Amino acid sequence: MNPRALHFSPGVVLAPVVDWLNNNLHPLFATISRLCDAILSAIQTVLLWAPAPVVIAVVVLAAGWLLSVRLAILAGLALGFCLVAGLWHQSMATIALITVAVSISVLIAFPLGVLASRRKTLAAVLRPILDIMQTVPPWVYLIPAVIIFGLGRVPALIATVVYGIPPMLRLTTLAFNQVPKDLLELGQAIGAPPRDVLFKIELPAAKPTLLVGLNQCILMSLAMVVLAGLVGSGGLGGEVTRGLTRMDMGLGLRAGLAIVAVAVLLDRLSKGALQRRRPGKAG
Repeated sequence: MNPRALHFSPGVVLAPVVDWLNNNLHPLFATISRLCDAILSAIQTVLLWAPAPVVIAVVVLAAGWLLSVRLAILAGLALGFCLVAGLWHQSMATIALITVAVSISVLIAFPLGVLASRRKTLAAVLRPILDIMQTVPPWVYLIPAVIIFGLGRVPALIATVVYGIPPMLRLTTLAFNQVPKDLLELGQAIGAPPRDVLFKIELPAAKPTLLVGLNQCILMSLAMVVLAGLVGSGGLGGEVTRGLTRMDMGLGLRAGLAIVAVAVLLDRLSKGALQRRRPGKAG
């Protein structure tokens, strides 16, 4: 037997699928591309509308007023570093991309996770799919996205969404599976409708694990944004790629530290915003 006959390449299977999608669904993909690019441009325009010091002051004051002084200081330090490092525009582009990607990931993963916690069949179907999605190297997601949507921010956004869904979906399912049964029985005993049971009993009980899922989604999205610099997404990922290709250690280090600053900022602000109504939590 020819050893080559035993060799299996995923590209042999995926290439006809991608070709069929491009030939038959090109108008749909073009519409999605224009929509995603418009949303990213709008958010980036809003973030860059005012001078950087004004944006930093507004974020610091809002974080101090709504969340805590500690988070306000953290926001000032993180955004201040991005400005001092000369990467303000790139940081805002990355924040816009992460904001849209994480929002879409959560909107997809949260309802699917809730359904999977209620229907074991759906959970069993999703489990191997999520295993594959988390096993495949992250840069592999960029290949079909670039083939379908071309170079630029849109394939980076699509790949980031796909990469961010699995941790949020898994932890959402886990969070709702861990809700104490006595709380659910109490809700049923008092005749609470399913909507009230979900939002007033299950969601508060599941919030700590959901916060972990959101944290992982943000971190995974940021990891993909760095790789997305290879396909022309711009932002801080593009600066890291430029630093590597030019062997510019200073640029690569500054961009890497800016990514860390953005990651810490988004993580802490999202946690603080979701926990601000909980007594005894300072963010």
